Order: sequence, then C-alpha cells, then structure tokens
Amino acid sequence: MKPVLALLSLASLSAAAPNSSPFAQDELSRRADWPNGPFVTSGRWILDASGKNVTYAGANWPGHADVMIPEGLQYQSIESIVQKIKSLGMNAVRLTFAIQMVDEIYANGGNDITIQKAFVQALGQANGTRVLNQVLAKNPQFSATTTRLQVFDAVAAELAKQQIYLHLDNHVSKAMWCCSSTDGNSWWGDTYFSVANWTRGLAYMANHGKSWPALTSMGLRNEPREPTNNAALDRSSYNWQSWYEYMRQGAAAVHAANPAPLIFLSGLSFDTFLTPVVQGTALTPGSAVFSRADFPGYADKLVLELHNYENSIGSCASLQSNLLRDGFQALQGGSGINVFPVMMTEFGFQMDASTWRGVYASCLASFLPAQKAGWLIWVLAGSYYIRSGIQDYEEGWGLLNHDWSAWRSPSYVDGALKTMVRNTLS
Repeated sequence: MKPVLALLSLASLSAAAPNSSPFAQDELSRRADWPNGPFVTSGRWILDASGKNVTYAGANWPGHADVMIPEGLQYQSIESIVQKIKSLGMNAVRLTFAIQMVDEIYANGGNDITIQKAFVQALGQANGTRVLNQVLAKNPQFSATTTRLQVFDAVAAELAKQQIYLHLDNHVSKAMWCCSSTDGNSWWGDTYFSVANWTRGLAYMANHGKSWPALTSMGLRNEPREPTNNAALDRSSYNWQSWYEYMRQGAAAVHAANPAPLIFLSGLSFDTFLTPVVQGTALTPGSAVFSRADFPGYADKLVLELHNYENSIGSCASLQSNLLRDGFQALQGGSGINVFPVMMTEFGFQMDASTWRGVYASCLASFLPAQKAGWLIWVLAGSYYIRSGIQDYEEGWGLLNHDWSAWRSPSYVDGALKTMVRNTLS
C-alpha cells in the first residue's frame, strides 16, 4: 500500500479556527504554510517565500546502499526515527539515493521493484526475508509488495508531518557503501557513473519529489573524486573544467524537472574544496570562470556544499583557516569573492564519551553556528542492512545505537549537539 500524507487544507484549518485562541490560529497558519517555499538564495543567505532566512541543522539518513531504501526500518518505525531527529531540535535531513534505483525502474518498464525483491537481492533469500519481516513488523503500513520509492514517499511524508526539511542527495550511481576513488562511482564516465543515466536519474527523482512537501533542496552528486583506477579518465577529465560542464548538466536536469528545489554543488577531492568557484579563478585546464549566467533562470537556486573530516587536526585556528580557504569564504565575501550560501553536508566522528570533546568536533561546534552556516552530521544510522558485504553492520559514528532506539553517545548529544543545533538556528 502506498503511504499517503494527509495534509489539512487551508479551508479545513479556517473552519477550525473560530473556536481557537489567537495563538492556536497562528500555529495552524504556520503549519499550513510550512515549509513556506520554494526557497531561493540571496547573497550568502537562503530565503523562504516570505524572505526570512533559512538555515539547516540536521543529519544524514542513508538510503543509497545495496537495498536502496532508507536504513534502520527493521529496528524502528519511520515515525519514531523522525521523532528522534525532531527531539534534537533539528530541522533537516539529507536523504541519500542511488541512480541504480532509477535505472532499474526504467529497465522494468517504468515500474519500481518491491522491497521484498530488494531485500532478497541484497541480503539473500533467508536473511532478506527475515529482515523484510522485521521491517513490516515495525512499519505495518508496508507490505511485501510495497516498492522502494513508496518507502521514500513514506519517509518524505513523515518529515513533512514533523516539519523537517528534506534534502535529497544523489550519493552514488551503483548502490554500495561510499566512497572510494576505486569504486567505479568516483567521476563522470567511471565504470558505473554514466553521465546520461545520472542526469536521467536526477530528473526522475526531482519530478517524483514534486509530491513531497518537505523537499526543499537536492544535491547533484556526493563527493566527486579522482578515479585512480581509471588512468585514461583521470588524465582526460578529472579537472575543474569538466566538473563545471557536468554540474551545469545536472543542475539543468533538476531544474527542468522541478524548478522548486535548491540545487547543491559539491567540490573536488571528495567534496573538500570549491576554491576556484569561490575565488572566481580559472576552471582549469581551461580559462573560463564560474558564472551565474551559466545557470539561466535559476542562478538564485545554487548552494555550495562541502565535507570535512580533518579529525586529527591539532588546532582549531588551522581548521577554521582551512575551511575558509576551501569554500566558507563565500559566506564572508570580499574582493573578487563569489558570495554563496555554503553548507557542510558531511562531517562526523566516533560517537563515544570523549571524541566530541577534541579539537575537531568542538571547533566545528563553534565555527558553523558562528558563521550561521547550515550543516548535516554524518550519520544518523546506528547500523546498516549491509555495508561492504557485512550484514547488520555496526556504525560507530552513528548518532543512534545499533537498533536505532537510543543515542549512542548521550554525553555528546546533551553536552554539545543540542547546543550546536540551538546556536545554529537561533
């Protein structure tokens, strides 16, 4: 059964309002207007339809791996997982998907496959059936004939119900754990990374996402990186000039299919720097520079995204300097600087009692809110259906514990994360 989000109409809200207090009427109006999009950008800010600043503070929820549905549903219901996100004060989720899911829909005459088939393909007959039954027990709105996209629909509906923005991210082409420079997913034209299938997949998901009220933005590709096992592709294409060509194609595909979402551009070397874009220098080996005119009609939809995993850095000052150089300078402007909203869509570390007190985690906890920069921590998942061939894989970096029932590091959540959320959104 395909889940359906029951949204109150403005008419029903108005009918309920006469017997309500002014506060209740304001709350009803706010809920009806949420998310008050589509969002646009203005300088370094993201703005809603009323012109108010919007900043993300949230977490990554993977859905791109072998099964190709959002993780954790064998342990908890979608509602309970979203409630946990909401309890932190977070307002955004980066939900990942694989182009392979869309490729299989096209190969299947336009029909998605069932989650029964998806689990069996990924985990084998016995384990796939067992985990499917666990998913159905925790999420009884589904059945064996529910499709993968219908699970994404249900997650999107629950995010909307609890008023959490959905940022949909194309993480990989071939569904698998990410990322390696030798995994065939690294660069346009790599073993599994068909440019045509990528743009087709982006357009498909952008169009499908029109039915998701929570969808406010899309990421074109996670962590573009050097294809070190493909020497010919590396020599001919791994550069800023090719990056610009492909990012323009992806952005155009998304906007043509759905003009509402913001479009996130990720950088080179595992999305760790966007310096030439920000500084307006040549996109080498060519001489062209980044120009908003190359995104006609939707230049005000572009956001820069960066990742950072400098976990062993010894100085907060050094980390801050690196972040500014790598792209966060776009928030501050200055001579020759292209000003953009910049968001850190991945950072993370071991969830234990002490790592969060170190230089890396504590520096980001102060730097990002001070910059009023949006962020999404890696990762919500306490475990994976399967990762790198290991089923029921334990995720030590997960905010949630193995069965997604509680926080893995309560000291971090209470001692730093909730404060980071509040300081970012205040």
